[in-house]
Amino acid sequence: MASIIIGSQWGDEGKGKLVDILSQEYDVVARCQGGANAGHTIVVGGKKIALHLIPSGILNERATCVLGNGMVIHLPTFFKEVQGLKEKGIKYENRLFISDRAHLVFDLHQMVDAMKETELSGSNDSIGTTKKGIGPCYSSKASRGGLRVCDLFFFEQFKKAFIRLVENKHKRFGNFEYDVEAELKRYQEYAELIRPFVIDSVNYLNEAFQQGKKVLIEGAQSTMLDLDFGTYPYVTSSASSVGGACTGLGVAPNKIKTQIGVVKAYTTRVGAGPFPTELFGQEGEDLRKEGGEYGTTTGRPRRIGWLDVVVLRYTSMINDFTYLNLTKLDVLSKLDEIKIGVNYKYNNEIVKSFPSSLEILAQCEVVYETLPGWKCDLSKITSYEALPDAAKNYITRIESLVGVPIKWIGVGQDRASMITK
Repeated sequence: MASIIIGSQWGDEGKGKLVDILSQEYDVVARCQGGANAGHTIVVGGKKIALHLIPSGILNERATCVLGNGMVIHLPTFFKEVQGLKEKGIKYENRLFISDRAHLVFDLHQMVDAMKETELSGSNDSIGTTKKGIGPCYSSKASRGGLRVCDLFFFEQFKKAFIRLVENKHKRFGNFEYDVEAELKRYQEYAELIRPFVIDSVNYLNEAFQQGKKVLIEGAQSTMLDLDFGTYPYVTSSASSVGGACTGLGVAPNKIKTQIGVVKAYTTRVGAGPFPTELFGQEGEDLRKEGGEYGTTTGRPRRIGWLDVVVLRYTSMINDFTYLNLTKLDVLSKLDEIKIGVNYKYNNEIVKSFPSSLEILAQCEVVYETLPGWKCDLSKITSYEALPDAAKNYITRIESLVGVPIKWIGVGQDRASMITK
């Protein structure tokens, strides 16, 4: 039996905390896509632990953690995170594994990422990527020019394929400086360092199911950044909806019994792209500061907006969410009034679903409902019943608008600040 936790807006929406909490009930925690562009922060006892590649379930010492075949992995970042776990006394030996089929992100891909963004910025069309090389790596994968973890153990073939990859990028971007020999030497050393972590993850996970183990699947990014369903081209480069779990882990759809969507009590977005309910000026800045809305991976200020139910209905339809986890409800506590975007209008008519065309989306008018705020601190509240009526009304209204029950409510940063409804 498997459950999946994925973001339902334009980011991870603070899902690291729920993965950390729920992982205590699971035997395996597996990430299915994305790479080091997916930062997630967990706060335990007031101490922050920032992760980028390693699943949040690493804090549960009874669970094994798997970086799946659908991920793209930058080994220097992986080893840096492993060192961080070691320094914090978090045990990872024999419980942290990498798929032999996962693709490798090289510094070359990160350089290409930056060069592509520079090209696009000349026409104001830059995507606003994290410049972690994710898109270029997935591009290499799709064009059958990428290199996988398993290739490291056949180094002469790896060397030939790597040189071809570099030559291809030189043809595309010109003669930029890149020390091929130094990089090959580094990856020859990585081959031995990474060996204890590498497994046939597809077989491992399917054997876990046969043994009756419980598997928690951790997505990255969110459905509105999905390559097919998001606000293309302002998206990530992988399948960040529920379907990505099947292709990114080699798991059959019937193994996934519960789909959990993580949604902030408002909306945020990092990078360029449309954002219909975006707030500007002091109102947006105040919410950004209150919520600490700065990217875990990049440190960039996140864009801020009111909750967008059109987005939530769309992502709920795609993923068939069983439950929602509403995070950061406490961030709204100082507001007199809180708005919810309930519909879009285009040419004075209600839009049935989220538009595919960004041109149409840009001309849509958001229809808002306004609810009263609760004007009190929620951070010490430990039960749903103890929430102020205005906060409960806000939660109930979201449930009725989206048609999915909210089971978990985040009222603070710490692991303990999660109410179960």
